[in-house]
Amino acid sequence: MTHVRLGVNVLGVGCHPGAWRSGEVAPAALYDVEYFRRVARIAERGTLDAIFLADQPGLQELPVQRPPMTSLEPTVVLAAIAAATERIGVVATASTSYNEPFNIARRIVSLDHVSGGRAGWNAVTTYSPTASANFGSAAPASHDDRYGRADEFLTVAKALWDSWADDALVGDVDQGTYADAERIEPIDHVGEHFSVRGPLNVPRSPQGRPVLVQAGGSEQGRALAAKHAEAVFTSQLTLESGQAFYADLKARAARAGRNPDGVLILPGLTTVIGGTEAEARARYERLEELAGGSGSLWQLGLTFGLDVDELDLDAPLPLEQIAPRAALQSSHGFQDAFLSLARQGLTVRQIVTRFASGHRLAIGAPEQIADTIERWVRERAADGFNLMPDVFPTGLEAFVDHVVPELRRRGLLRSEYEGTTLRDHLGLARPAPADAVAA
Repeated sequence: MTHVRLGVNVLGVGCHPGAWRSGEVAPAALYDVEYFRRVARIAERGTLDAIFLADQPGLQELPVQRPPMTSLEPTVVLAAIAAATERIGVVATASTSYNEPFNIARRIVSLDHVSGGRAGWNAVTTYSPTASANFGSAAPASHDDRYGRADEFLTVAKALWDSWADDALVGDVDQGTYADAERIEPIDHVGEHFSVRGPLNVPRSPQGRPVLVQAGGSEQGRALAAKHAEAVFTSQLTLESGQAFYADLKARAARAGRNPDGVLILPGLTTVIGGTEAEARARYERLEELAGGSGSLWQLGLTFGLDVDELDLDAPLPLEQIAPRAALQSSHGFQDAFLSLARQGLTVRQIVTRFASGHRLAIGAPEQIADTIERWVRERAADGFNLMPDVFPTGLEAFVDHVVPELRRRGLLRSEYEGTTLRDHLGLARPAPADAVAA
């Protein structure tokens, strides 16, 4: 069995809404680069694969009762992390909805050069009305339009990454030849959304191409992942839903002519760890109390376009007030996760408590957390997880100091890094230039 793939999604000062009030971290830490460096060093000590930064180009709500989950621009922070670490990968989120392919391709491959081949790009489409208003649009584009643009965006970005051959940079001082012009090609792309001549003004990535990550659970999101992604960040709350998603994505990749093992499935996993299960549950209950019991209420409102001030927290979710899916522009994966809980008869309060920032919640002793990880991987519901600890850095320290040794004891995690690039860590092949052009 291959090693479990583990990233760390650094959301704000912790993935629980009460994290900032816990006293374990400074409330303004998410604006301090040393905070991110400290988290990255802890993750690297645990030989985890990558630090992952989400992004949302706008405030979803005014930060009155809690800090925003994302704030600083990810590639800037990750460049600082790369300079302070040696091996751990750095994965930045950037939207295909409000950027241009040349700028993003250049930015991500620059991060790859700066980090020595440790970069990845989490490509997302953005549905937030707040974000669209920041970029001159009255409303987000439709779901189909966002994914049509994303498909072309990724095609162009990959072509730009391959516009320099591996051996294009010659550096022959004696002959006075810096680069071989015949090995640097324009891409001459003209499509529905973009016209990009190329080539890129940066040589090819140290790892061939930065690792391409995608997050999206809709039909269009799965199709996009099967065509382009090398890792898929997904929201799966149950083993059964995880197994169904895993089988579907792997089959889609095979039908697209790709090796299914080259498409890693990494659900989010929110962890609350204690010395015993009772200690972990007491920790969680304290965080819930600090958060006022509202959990991910803001995410519920955004997902379904509901006014959360009008919801009765101790009543079932009013399904009759939710518009049909075709009228909603939000993440289909988050919609499905919320609805699966609502159909169990849970109250709104119970739903937002269980939702755990949109991902599976694991509360327990280190052995129990390791059991969850092992079961999901062995029963083909995941290739690993994007970890989302309750509070940073203490929640991650608990994972590294207590869960990591247990995973190593079970033969599920490396004891040291075998390679130097993010592709090495994830077991992904280095793509030849022709592979990206053909894709």
